[in-house]
Amino acid sequence: MPFTLATWNINSVRLRAGLVEKLLSEEAPDVLCLQECKSPVEKIPHDVFAALGYHYMVARGEKGYNGVAILSKRPLEDVGDKDFANLGHARHVAAKLENGTTIHNFYVPAGGDVPDREKNVKFGQKLDYVAEMRDWFAAERPEKAVLVGDLNIAPLEDDVWDHKKMLKVISHTPVEVEALEQAQEAGGWVDVTRKDVPVGKLYSWWSYRARDWDEADKGRRLDHVWATPDIVNASHSSRVLRHARGWEKPSDHAPVFATFDL
Repeated sequence: MPFTLATWNINSVRLRAGLVEKLLSEEAPDVLCLQECKSPVEKIPHDVFAALGYHYMVARGEKGYNGVAILSKRPLEDVGDKDFANLGHARHVAAKLENGTTIHNFYVPAGGDVPDREKNVKFGQKLDYVAEMRDWFAAERPEKAVLVGDLNIAPLEDDVWDHKKMLKVISHTPVEVEALEQAQEAGGWVDVTRKDVPVGKLYSWWSYRARDWDEADKGRRLDHVWATPDIVNASHSSRVLRHARGWEKPSDHAPVFATFDL
């Protein structure tokens, strides 16, 4: 049975519960993965989402920071989480659908402002986090799996508004891009979004600092959907719901969708 999946950095699930409701009502994905929930699990307004048919939730949370959640119309089995780089943060959770597909939901550290681990501890933590993802994927060699989330790296030239200007800006520096590529290769992951939309500028994030974000369009593709080779050919219909960035009091991210015929 096909299922449509969406990933969205919501930037506070309690503050923007109404936007989650709007997305679920208007787009009705079978599964919605949220990042930066900024809420303990018990305070996520799951009853609001359950009223729309999303009766299942697997989540990890913190008060005011980080946090990841998987909402689903279909039964989910909680299959754990990993604390990459030993940060003690709620940045990963995994769940399995009844069809055997495992969904990994990630919120990779942003990395601060200075792309130098000697001057910026947060940048070092980000690189360590992605390196441990790489090592785990290499050891586990995941199968029948989908990886989604805010990976906070825009790897390709067309994933940023200006490749040359962004080379020294965290999220598009060569060291980050190489780290993400190594993690992707270690797990055999395929970038589903770029499989479906191989050419052209494509963004999922626009800074709050730009009031004319739509017109200026200085975006980055920080939010990703990947799949293992055994199921990637079942994926299609990738899209970014760009107009959601323009909703009232929005997240600075837009949801990213893909459908899997599994």
